[in-house]
Amino acid sequence: MKIGANSFVWTDSFGVNNFDVLARIADAKLDGIEIGILNPYDFPAKQVRSELNRLGLGCTTCCVLPPDASLIANEEESRKKARTHIAACLEATAELGGELVCGPLYAPVGKFTGVRRTADEWDRAVEGWQELAPVAQKLNVEVAIEPLNRFETYFLNTTADAVKFCDEVGNSSVGILIDTFHANVEEKNIGEALKVAGSHLKHVHSCENDRGIPGTGTIHWDIFFKAIKEIGYDRWMVIESFGFSLGMLSAAASIWRDLAPNPEDIPFEGAKFLRKELAR
Repeated sequence: MKIGANSFVWTDSFGVNNFDVLARIADAKLDGIEIGILNPYDFPAKQVRSELNRLGLGCTTCCVLPPDASLIANEEESRKKARTHIAACLEATAELGGELVCGPLYAPVGKFTGVRRTADEWDRAVEGWQELAPVAQKLNVEVAIEPLNRFETYFLNTTADAVKFCDEVGNSSVGILIDTFHANVEEKNIGEALKVAGSHLKHVHSCENDRGIPGTGTIHWDIFFKAIKEIGYDRWMVIESFGFSLGMLSAAASIWRDLAPNPEDIPFEGAKFLRKELAR
């Protein structure tokens, strides 16, 4: 199992000026970092890759769609922007040496229509990923589509729907990310959700119910770890949280208070908890 920390704990625009973060992650004996790439067009992938290699750290990335780009939109222009943005994220991840890109890569976070998902929206998203999946394959980058809770999206909320989505896309490069923060809202049982994901499970975010330090809240970690072992999951387990003053990012994640005495206590203390539970 590889334990990682998401860069949004420290910054919303990771770059060469954040190499001190990489050093602290290495000192904390984590296996790597998940870098949030909001703008793939000016991301210094080569420089970051060089520093990751120097420190012996692995890497994944997480990405979101900008407000005017959506695979589920009625307008072709918006869908085209989404495909272009996702392709750029895939390319940046490959240049970075990242293994996988994850996130809610179907629609912008927090954008609602006031009604349920439609069949046309579903078909458009499937078609979008049927076009994008070969791009990921060619770049040797895997994709983990993330269901979010109902307060952040109406399009994809549950693991069962994410499995259906991947089945219809029909490409082994595209799988699922399960985030315990979102699953805590939408799933009846986190263990059963992990089992339902099955072979589609490519990535896990191990987050507390309040985005604080894993092991200090109400997530049913006993059920989580039992299922992780039963299904033989042995990929990345990333702790995702958000710093306290990241402007629009903190607002999008609804972070209105300090979640720990220090932001990096969340991944560093959380990693100790995860390793202790995994060793049981």
